[in-house]
Amino acid sequence: MDPFKDKETFIATFRQRIEKKYAIPYDESSLRQKYQVLGEMVQDKIGENWLSTRKAYREKQPKQVYYFSMEFLMGRLITNNINNLGLRPLIESACEALDLDLNALEHYEADAGLGNGGLGRLAACFLDSIASLKLPGHGNGIRYRYGLFEQEIENGYQVEKPDDWLKDQYVWEVRADEDALDIPFGGYTSFVYGRADYRPDELIRAIPYDIPIVGDKNGVVNVLRLWSAEPTKVVPKDVNKLDYDTEIRRISGFLYPDDTTHEGKVLRIKQQYFFSAAGVRSLLYKHYAAYKRFDNLPDLCVFQINDTHPSLIIPEMMRIMVDEYRTDWDVAWDITTKTCAYTNHTILAEALEKWPVDIFQPVLPRIYQIIEEINKRYCQTLIETYENDQEKVRKLAIIADNQIRMAHLAIVGSFSVNGVAALHTNIIKTIEMVDFNALYPGKFNNKTNGITHRRWLEHTNPELSAILDEVTTAWRQNPDALEQFKPKATTKKYQEKVAAMKRQKKQALADRIEAEQGIKLNVDSIFDIQVKRLHEYKRQLMNALHIMMLYNRLKRDPQFKKSFVPHSFIFGAKAASGYHYAKKIIKLINTIADKVNNDMETNTHIQVVFVENYNVTYAEQIMPACDLSEQISTASKEASGTGNMKFMMNGGLTIGTLDGANVEIAERVGEAHIFLFGLTSDEVNDLNRRGGYNPRDIIESDADIAEVIDQLVNGFFETVDGDAFREIHTRLLERDEYYVLKDLPAYRSAHERANAYYKDPAAWFESCIINIAMSGYFSSDRTIRQYAEEIWDIKPLD
Repeated sequence: MDPFKDKETFIATFRQRIEKKYAIPYDESSLRQKYQVLGEMVQDKIGENWLSTRKAYREKQPKQVYYFSMEFLMGRLITNNINNLGLRPLIESACEALDLDLNALEHYEADAGLGNGGLGRLAACFLDSIASLKLPGHGNGIRYRYGLFEQEIENGYQVEKPDDWLKDQYVWEVRADEDALDIPFGGYTSFVYGRADYRPDELIRAIPYDIPIVGDKNGVVNVLRLWSAEPTKVVPKDVNKLDYDTEIRRISGFLYPDDTTHEGKVLRIKQQYFFSAAGVRSLLYKHYAAYKRFDNLPDLCVFQINDTHPSLIIPEMMRIMVDEYRTDWDVAWDITTKTCAYTNHTILAEALEKWPVDIFQPVLPRIYQIIEEINKRYCQTLIETYENDQEKVRKLAIIADNQIRMAHLAIVGSFSVNGVAALHTNIIKTIEMVDFNALYPGKFNNKTNGITHRRWLEHTNPELSAILDEVTTAWRQNPDALEQFKPKATTKKYQEKVAAMKRQKKQALADRIEAEQGIKLNVDSIFDIQVKRLHEYKRQLMNALHIMMLYNRLKRDPQFKKSFVPHSFIFGAKAASGYHYAKKIIKLINTIADKVNNDMETNTHIQVVFVENYNVTYAEQIMPACDLSEQISTASKEASGTGNMKFMMNGGLTIGTLDGANVEIAERVGEAHIFLFGLTSDEVNDLNRRGGYNPRDIIESDADIAEVIDQLVNGFFETVDGDAFREIHTRLLERDEYYVLKDLPAYRSAHERANAYYKDPAAWFESCIINIAMSGYFSSDRTIRQYAEEIWDIKPLD
């Protein structure tokens, strides 16, 4: 009998399964036990659709996409699965009858520690959209034992604690020992009769764990396959078994280990090859077993390389076909380059990975030989194309200056290279990768990122969803239908409804912040929010300096204070564990918060909060509560951003630069409904090219900016040593690489416009409604349709 047949059947089954599983009366069961049983019941329901989907794929043999990514920031799957199965109304009703809080059950589940920021959340949105559009597509990544880290703030500093997200059984995963593989590292290669004979000196067992990805009420269940590193049964001689086991498990131990050391770089290389090789081997072995050939692989598979981390897919495919199946090199290369596609997510040099040959080669000797051969043949083409222009060849080579350039490998080995916003793609094609674009006409294309409206609107904001349903329910299946809300923007009725929704969401966030951090926010203030990974180019520092400027002005200008709408600045960010400067910025923000929040003259007008351990679940509460969304990266540096889209979809107005997807947001809402400021990407690139920018010129021309820069080191902050922020002071004056001071005057002016605009509720909430109505374009459903039609050539399951 289906336990979800009706409320009564569910209640009876739920109670029985708890009592049977734990051998205790239902009334004595804990929240953990109730969560576990609910998850198992939902997983059983998923299993029916999972089986039928697998059968359909087996019978119809459709072309399928495999999305390789180092990160999948999935959030709590219990919520996603209940919603997409259409079970929420029934389970909510049953929980009410059981006097059980469904939200408490959902919040028991830990956020899966499989990602860090936008890259991982994008991948999760994409998997949701692929399944919800009935497309045949799956994810491939690493099952990290620990997530990035749990962040605590101690004395204003970030402290990293282990993110032990797997301490309880993860109810959604299925271990698939039958598909386990041994992945080789180290050793040497000899050649026998012209054939490579690779002899590794260590093998690591790759164990797959499958997580179902449930489509939205359509019966489709795809798979996220995550690989866990375990020791093989054979331990090398003269090695301590416990130490060996620990070392092996580090490969899937932590997301993004610190790679500032030699050991850290080796571990990163091992991680990237581990999951790339495991995924590719599994798929190619099964393909050959089914078809006894590889020439039809591009007709049945696409391997999407999400950022450069999985680029080793390309040489691994070549190794398998050439070494194991004795495929001719040119034939294997043709198959590889028709199967792989690459998404570029950044133009930052630090993120376009380059591995030193002397570190890479000993770890992956055979893979290095294959990359050398790819590079040799490719460089011969370059020599012919550019008439022996050695500098051009060096610039475009995969291996040069004793480094392996992973982005170059991904470009050369893929049939498609896409950027993730119109501006980003234009920069790639015309500046950063202009020579590659000329070399491979038609290969570069744009696919502007998107977010799943199912999680970021339907789930996170049922109050707004109910308002939208009064106009049309079509948006739930077709997000473009949100545009039908636009005519309501000038109506008092809907302005008041959206205002009431916004206040309710602000109150909920304020309650949480007060409960967890003891800071009571004024819900009538502007909630100004910047939540994202901490990086210099994202310019949390500029936000912090502006708060100092506001504070100073409020202290000395009674007229300004009288006209100023109270403002609550909310930050959330994690800095990479080895990123010292980013951690110093967190300390500065918390030091500013301590001073501002405790000053009785100003704390009724500005407050500052840095929320601890910002993650997907916290974001679900933060996004709907936002009035002003801070998207202030240095123009040309943010590839796209997706937080900007989540805020927009929930009625937050953007204050931002013309960077990433902000450009496309501005195009859709109109410049009257967004607060733009600052240098354009062309201006930034021109400054970078010709030089001549001197941050001290800004100091000399603007007394308010000069004052806050001096306050960093003059004892203004009584709770820290006078040199605590000396490094920030010095870097701003001597380098200001990301033009913080250059854009600060324009940023100040944009804030003044926003503060004045908020005084007119009709105008403000008209803009809110327009942002909501025009956000449908930024659904990941649109993005995935474009990938499916223009890159992957895959069709929905009938």
